[in-house]
Amino acid sequence: MQHRMRIFSGSSNPGLVDRICDDLGVTPGKVKLTKFKSGESYVHYEESIRNLDVFIVQSLSHPINEHFVELLVMIDAAKRASARTVNVVIPYYGYARQERKAAPREPISAKMVADVLTTAGASRVVTIELHAAAIQGFFNIPVDHLTTLDLIADYLRSKNITDPVVVSPDAGRAKLAEKLANRLDSPVAIMLKKRPSHNEAMITHVIGEVEGRTPIIMEDLIDTGSTILKVVEGLKERNAKDPIVCATHGVFSDGALQRLDHPSISEVVITDSIALPEDHSERFTVLPVAPMLARAIHIILEGGSLATLFSDSGI
Repeated sequence: MQHRMRIFSGSSNPGLVDRICDDLGVTPGKVKLTKFKSGESYVHYEESIRNLDVFIVQSLSHPINEHFVELLVMIDAAKRASARTVNVVIPYYGYARQERKAAPREPISAKMVADVLTTAGASRVVTIELHAAAIQGFFNIPVDHLTTLDLIADYLRSKNITDPVVVSPDAGRAKLAEKLANRLDSPVAIMLKKRPSHNEAMITHVIGEVEGRTPIIMEDLIDTGSTILKVVEGLKERNAKDPIVCATHGVFSDGALQRLDHPSISEVVITDSIALPEDHSERFTVLPVAPMLARAIHIILEGGSLATLFSDSGI
């Protein structure tokens, strides 16, 4: 496989690329990533990639704008080096929360990012747990949308949780919570909330029975953690046990790691789609996405259906 493909890492999560390559039995591609004094990104592939299938792995995590521009420069350099295909693996697709206009004169930034990636020369996008699945339709190139539901469900089943209930923090995450509940054979509860401003939330109602149960709060991402704490408080007020918080993407901005190290949270389960600081609390459990991404890359190269990676083919 090594002779006709190369996997290169951006600067956002090089450890993830090492783990993907270990699973595939290949070595990471050699690329030089530096910055000029002005802050401009510079990329130089240090080996020939002519007529090869190139995979560039870069999460759009903090600092998101730097990582995004670096990814664009890597795509452009690969395209100009005559790569056969330029496949962009974006474990965390930043700007995904801006997928529609919620008010006049707002951008649809998720569509803008899709357009720029395509224009730069991406042949395919592989991503995990988009904030809105409809973002796939923003692209005119193939998009492989992977899910971590099976990964998270397998881990939760191994814990033999007593009286679990999967909790959706809002109506928008209800479908995701329902899919996890089906895998765990547990009931579902939905929190209804209103947002006075960005990254703030107020819980107004809870639909479903949570009293005396162990809530499993299911989100696609955790940013500041403020919303999660509001959900935890709402559950405790209704006499639920200490919840387990689950999410695919740990964005963790603005002191979120410290905020989520909370005595009323029994565990925070995330994946390594975004690199997590090594000094995180023991309350955090990090599940690996490298095996899933490695299998996806193998299927893309060799042919077959990515649906075979999951217990059902939808997200």
